[in-house]
Amino acid sequence: MSEKLWAGRFKEKTAKIVETFTSSIDVDRRLYAYDIQGSIAHCKTLAKAGIISAKEAGELAAGLKKIKQEIDAQTFHYHDALEDIHTHIESRLAEIVGNVAQKLHTARSRNDQVALDVRLYLRDTVASIIQLLGQLQKVVVHVAKSHIKTVLPGYTHLQRAQPVLLAHHLMAYYEMFARDTERLQDCLARINVMPLGSAALAGTPHPIDRKYTAELLGFKKVSANSMDSVADRDFMIEFLSAASICMMHLSRLSEELIIWSSTEFSFIELPDAFATGSSIMPQKKNPDVAELVRGKTGRVFGNLMAMLTLMKSLPLSYNRDMQEDKALLFDAADILSACVEIIVQLLPKIKFNKTNMQAAAGEGYLNATDMADYLVTKGMPFREAHHCVGQIVSYAVRNRKEIHALSLAELQQFSPHIEAEIFDFLTTQQMIDRRTTIGGTATRAVKAAIKTAEKKLKNS
Repeated sequence: MSEKLWAGRFKEKTAKIVETFTSSIDVDRRLYAYDIQGSIAHCKTLAKAGIISAKEAGELAAGLKKIKQEIDAQTFHYHDALEDIHTHIESRLAEIVGNVAQKLHTARSRNDQVALDVRLYLRDTVASIIQLLGQLQKVVVHVAKSHIKTVLPGYTHLQRAQPVLLAHHLMAYYEMFARDTERLQDCLARINVMPLGSAALAGTPHPIDRKYTAELLGFKKVSANSMDSVADRDFMIEFLSAASICMMHLSRLSEELIIWSSTEFSFIELPDAFATGSSIMPQKKNPDVAELVRGKTGRVFGNLMAMLTLMKSLPLSYNRDMQEDKALLFDAADILSACVEIIVQLLPKIKFNKTNMQAAAGEGYLNATDMADYLVTKGMPFREAHHCVGQIVSYAVRNRKEIHALSLAELQQFSPHIEAEIFDFLTTQQMIDRRTTIGGTATRAVKAAIKTAEKKLKNS
């Protein structure tokens, strides 16, 4: 069937350039399985309502399944003249089952059909990404657990600040990815709403049971307003927002891997299988995987902004502008899935240079805050202690020494409260293990955080 499904109103054939310009088949063909799934459910709903016979519903369902087999086998033929995957399937169905195919579109429109297909696609995609994020969280926890004794500097403003456990640092990303998972799980509640039966915008006069259709397709809710049903893309925007936040987290991790792998830091060594070389400089080992994750983040952000811009001025209900939504959605979902998956593979293979990390944690006056805290335990107000230690740091800098390398006599120039015990107080391990509050970097606290995470992941 080469004639347009809507050709009855028109006297002229659509111009070839218009067919090419308006065609979306290159983008939306990936929805074919969902379109067929939705159409089979619609057949059953029409039969239940007595609109078509059980025999006709069976013929239609069999024809739709045959089309899926053809598309799966890549023997299906596509044409720009047929605009989109929905028209392709309906046209091919007519070739297989004859005139009964013309009854399939009763009580539905292309508008609610598209909305259904995208919701089915996104429901599966989000579930898949949640599963990938679960794997990523497990990897992060596993790597953290193996580095419970590894120490490195914690940073603020990219300046060495205080020593922390590498496990604590990594568990910060576990928390980020856990929130990403929660956001996507919450997003599913708004995705899992069944729009079919809303028709073009006003609903349908045919006595179909929309709740029955929802049950067949596994939807928990039926959309409440037919105009909103076909005009709503909030669920896609919400996904793109959650995807953007997750990509931001992946980008931050990638940035640290890039910095840490540099000669200036030398905190990690990336596996050869996840790095590339230079076409001109033989010595180079480039962190291309991490750089690409960081770079692809911008595309996902852009897709979110494009979708918001696409929808911001559209009057109710459906507008053809919305054809552009799927390219943005598919691109973001593909990128997020690929980035999570490659980080899952990369993280366990990274070699952490414990010696370099430990050495960096012992330099740069990282024990200054602890010295101020020590003076507080001696009764000195914190602000006064902060000022006193600032003077000690200034003296140490002038003399090119670390605080713990100063003599007791030198330290006592600044405060009589300082006693010989200060040197034990300022060791890296002591500084770490004193931070025992929930969420702190003390070994005991980090072990507890890992145990909690393992229990949560086991039960998820």
